[in-house]
Amino acid sequence: MVEQKTDTWKRVVLVLGLVLFFTLLGVTGYFFFVRSPALPKHEEEEHLPVMEEPKVKIVDVENPQPVFAVMINNISVARPLQSGLQDAFLVYEMVVEGGITRYMALFTNQQTQRIGPVRSARPYYLDYVMENEAIYAHYGYSEQARQEISQYHISNINGLSQSGAYWRDNSLNVALEHRAFTSMKLLTDAASTLGYSLQRDVPYVLSYSATEIPLDLEEILPAVQVDIPYSSGTTSSYTYLEDEGVYARYVNHSPHLDYVTKEQYKVKNILTYQVKNYAVDSYGRQALDTVGSGDGYYITMGKAIPIHWEKSSREAKTKYTYLNGEEVLFNDGNTWIQIQPTSQKLTIS
Repeated sequence: MVEQKTDTWKRVVLVLGLVLFFTLLGVTGYFFFVRSPALPKHEEEEHLPVMEEPKVKIVDVENPQPVFAVMINNISVARPLQSGLQDAFLVYEMVVEGGITRYMALFTNQQTQRIGPVRSARPYYLDYVMENEAIYAHYGYSEQARQEISQYHISNINGLSQSGAYWRDNSLNVALEHRAFTSMKLLTDAASTLGYSLQRDVPYVLSYSATEIPLDLEEILPAVQVDIPYSSGTTSSYTYLEDEGVYARYVNHSPHLDYVTKEQYKVKNILTYQVKNYAVDSYGRQALDTVGSGDGYYITMGKAIPIHWEKSSREAKTKYTYLNGEEVLFNDGNTWIQIQPTSQKLTIS
């Protein structure tokens, strides 16, 4: 009888102990997890993730590398051989003799292994070499271009004297002048050998926005299709790809393809305006009125924005502003600058 009472008392004590344990556990949890005071503000901030500012990707504005401006052959037999243009952050297109055009493609921070076909220099391209403070890569030159390269002390890599910076692709069934190619490594090595600075501490001609620019300015036009004729035989065109936010590029209404990748060139930004051009010799070599001012369009994201351009001298950087006077900000991506003859008609639709 005594043992039964003892067992009963033990069970009571055990139950009371368990009740007390869980009660204390609940109270402790309540005050620790629910009623615990907030951390001081400075302690909370120490645990917040640090948000980095978005950075421009098309060029490295914090660690700028030398810019190489490469003359690219654009005659019809050479166009299918064009290589590496998708890596260029900026490309200029201007008319040359015979109503054809040449490109000057600007490269930096790239390791492009095949660029070309490389062609000879023309004097008005020097205006844009100088404003970009670039190292000019070309294979030969007109007599005027030769004189002005020396006159303006332009750092240049000429295939006629620095043949090691280029190679001839003799597997191609085209004339010799259409077979010259180079690479970023060859250009960099040649620049170093020639004693050119590989450090750059000047701003780029265009100002880029790491985030998409708001298209809320007045007088914006839809720009799904853009046609830029240079002559009866050469037209550059763009078609907007809304899903990708870029323009597919065409020449004479055929897709503009890369020789190596077989992919169509795509462009984020198009800058187009017109200048006068005229022949300077019996061969038909051209001069362009690059110094001056005028109006044009900045085309991006399916829209065309009226802009004003001004270049005060051949060496000066071209200034691009909206009609309200503010500097144009370019979306983070590659840009083609289409400098069209005034005799031709730009079509935007």
